[in-house]
Amino acid sequence: ALAVSPATAFSSTSSHNVVSSTQLHSTIPKPGTVTTSLTPPSKLDSSNTPDLFESRVYKTYGRYPITFTSGHGCVLTDDTGKDYLDFVAGIATCALGHSNEALTSAITNQMKQLHHVSNLYYTPGQ
Repeated sequence: ALAVSPATAFSSTSSHNVVSSTQLHSTIPKPGTVTTSLTPPSKLDSSNTPDLFESRVYKTYGRYPITFTSGHGCVLTDDTGKDYLDFVAGIATCALGHSNEALTSAITNQMKQLHHVSNLYYTPGQ
């Protein structure tokens, strides 16, 4: 029997009786290692959201130079207080509008019962 450490993967072929190993790399630190480079969200300087985004988020598409801070119905408000009509509607995820009281109430009630259950099981709402 082979003794396998968590950081090494082994494979073998019975026709040649050859055992090879591959060193695996993980982004998870070894147990007992303390990571000190993480900054909790409450300690981040959010005074310049675009700069914070640029330094911490992988770029998958371009963004407009607007930072929205709130919304109500189909109106969005940016960080300078200027209002905009939300013609994009969250790319179809905000069709019921921002700060919709009925939607907020329904989601809150659902969260008090079940947040998420795997598709491996049934729930009454299905």
